[in-house]
Amino acid sequence: MRVLLTGHQGYLGTVMAPVLTDAGHDVVGLDNGLYADCVLGPEPPGYKAHAVDLRDVGPEHVAGFDAVVHLAALSNDPLGSLAPELTYDINHRASVRLARLARDAGVERFVYASTCSVYGASGGDDLVNEDAPLRPVTPYAESKVRVEEDLLDLADSGFSPVFMRNATAFGFSPRLRADVVLNNLVGHAHLSGEVRVLSDGTPWRPLVHARDIADAFAEVLIAPRDVVHGVAFNVGTERNNLTVAEIAAKVVDSVPGSRLVITGEAGADPRSYRVDFARIRRALPDYHARWTVKVGALELIEAYRRFDLTRLDFERRFTRLIRLSDRRRAGTVDDRLRAAEVAER
Repeated sequence: MRVLLTGHQGYLGTVMAPVLTDAGHDVVGLDNGLYADCVLGPEPPGYKAHAVDLRDVGPEHVAGFDAVVHLAALSNDPLGSLAPELTYDINHRASVRLARLARDAGVERFVYASTCSVYGASGGDDLVNEDAPLRPVTPYAESKVRVEEDLLDLADSGFSPVFMRNATAFGFSPRLRADVVLNNLVGHAHLSGEVRVLSDGTPWRPLVHARDIADAFAEVLIAPRDVVHGVAFNVGTERNNLTVAEIAAKVVDSVPGSRLVITGEAGADPRSYRVDFARIRRALPDYHARWTVKVGALELIEAYRRFDLTRLDFERRFTRLIRLSDRRRAGTVDDRLRAAEVAER
């Protein structure tokens, strides 16, 4: 298939592009380059790509593709809360516009990166499946709910949206993110010897490795239409449903000499949910989320040591909110989060 991969220079996109290419697809990227230079280790391979802001995508960018894999977004809760109006402009309106353009161009499958954060304040310890009530508690999660609703309205006999509700990602990517929970805790353990949890540690989090996400998207691309058309899939595995305190304990086990400190200074976190992943296993029998949190923590600490992760890079270059703030001060990103080098093209 000829596949347009948005956000191919992001944390997940850098892992997913080679997975889709190795599966035999012709992959073309689309990215505004905000994080293109946020690399730990060797530079990732390049791909044919459109250097364009998601809000500026036109018919010419989607013409000739069989499928779109849509990852590009303002990618976490702190960013969304910093600029809610930009979150809705980019994550919601621009995503729906992209899907409409893709449908009009004859694209048959649109695989959308949603999130398990849509379950938000689900409460209790029961597993939530894809039919559970959606209770987003942040602008980021709310934007994902809105896109799912609007894309379902666009579905027709020739256009099949699929909604991939990814658990919280972890694991090494050449374009690292240090602001997702496991990557962050391992980084602090490596740099300071301390695994510091600011909440009380009780909220549940489902986690999934970046490679397991990529494999799930690859399977959905080639699945029969009647299996995936208009369907939401939780992406992950029940064995990675852990409390934040349990995640931190696994980090301590993986980084010799580190110690666990639960401060509770941030108070109770309303985002707490345990997730059921049975649907994706039934629909895609060849798919299995293989990576455990413990193995992911070991992978991360090995990469941090091998590539000599520094505190400066960890705290600034690989933390999305701080990275964008630094670029705004430097004038390479404007107040609407548009990259100057893309705007000039």
